[in-house]
Amino acid sequence: MPQAFLDALTDTLAEIKADGLLKREREITSPQGARITANGRGLINLCANNYLGLADHPRLIAAATDAMQSHGYGMASVRFICGTQDLHRQLETRLARFLDMDDSILFAACFDANAAVFEPLLGAGDAIVSDSLNHASLIDGIRLCKAQKYRYANADMADLEAQLKAARAGGARHVMIVTDGVFSMDGTLAPLPGITALAAQYDAITLVDDCHATGFMGPKGQGTPAHFGVSVDILTGTFGKALGGAIGGYIAGPQPVIDLLRQRARPYLFSNALPPSVVAAGIEALDLVETGDTLRARLFENAQYWRDGLTRLGFDLLAGEHPIVPIMLGEAQLAQDMAAGLNDRGVYVSGFFYPVVPKGRARIRTQMNAALDRDDLDEGLAAFEAVGKELGVI
Repeated sequence: MPQAFLDALTDTLAEIKADGLLKREREITSPQGARITANGRGLINLCANNYLGLADHPRLIAAATDAMQSHGYGMASVRFICGTQDLHRQLETRLARFLDMDDSILFAACFDANAAVFEPLLGAGDAIVSDSLNHASLIDGIRLCKAQKYRYANADMADLEAQLKAARAGGARHVMIVTDGVFSMDGTLAPLPGITALAAQYDAITLVDDCHATGFMGPKGQGTPAHFGVSVDILTGTFGKALGGAIGGYIAGPQPVIDLLRQRARPYLFSNALPPSVVAAGIEALDLVETGDTLRARLFENAQYWRDGLTRLGFDLLAGEHPIVPIMLGEAQLAQDMAAGLNDRGVYVSGFFYPVVPKGRARIRTQMNAALDRDDLDEGLAAFEAVGKELGVI
């Protein structure tokens, strides 16, 4: 490899570090849970997507273990060649029933699902109208599609309508509105009642990425559409958060949509099928979620207690009802310094900064978990108070 190329990469990395934007990974030596072990120390974990605390649930571990015994370790194939087992279809039909959809299709991750969904369904004569704060996977998937692209200001229904009018005026055959159900950096919910009303008015398709909602938002954890009491056309989501925390994504929707994706979705056609252990644990996770009202209640009690405690201490929070509770700090280095100080006091969090969030909007994104107890939260609040005062944040 040319040395000049490597030197350019080294210079870029040096610039990232100098700007306080270098991301560092920490090794965990325990299962994912409310408390974890890293570098030989026990830490309260306040930054995982493990909303219902299922990542180390014994029923999921047992289901995964049993599946490896009965169905093997891996598929060594894509689905349409020789990679589809009975477990895959069981999970797809089970998930579709849970989400009140005709069918669903599994992917290696929701990033792949969002990369797959647009290109087979829409073409150059169509239009996509996308929220400005949509997840990177949606943005990348939309870029792969030849449809005309329109963007509306985050959760702004007046701007959404203006873009829908522009798409229709431009002669679009089909128009799709695309939004996150929950915007993951802010913890705010998409205004789905307004979106679905405008979709009906302008004869548009609705697609919602519900990664940060499936399993705990709405009745039985069916997600943001259920939370608002509305229906959307297509849902994408993940098994990597509330539904067990392993890996795997999905698209759920009308039968013709799912059938066409099986024929033409490139990440599906050219990626190995999910391993049996993950699929079996996903089925078990749905069983736990459907009867998980107690877990959901505890999750939202924890979120309110945590939010109230941080507010009393004087931290700058983004308003919301979701278990994502961002503490706004502004500068990337401050976010990293605070995360390091909290780690020293036994609290595991991460600083979020550019390019994950806009410059000047750095934060610590805390996330609540049904497995946390009141002692965990009080200990966490004490650590936040101490470090916040040390750094002049409060």
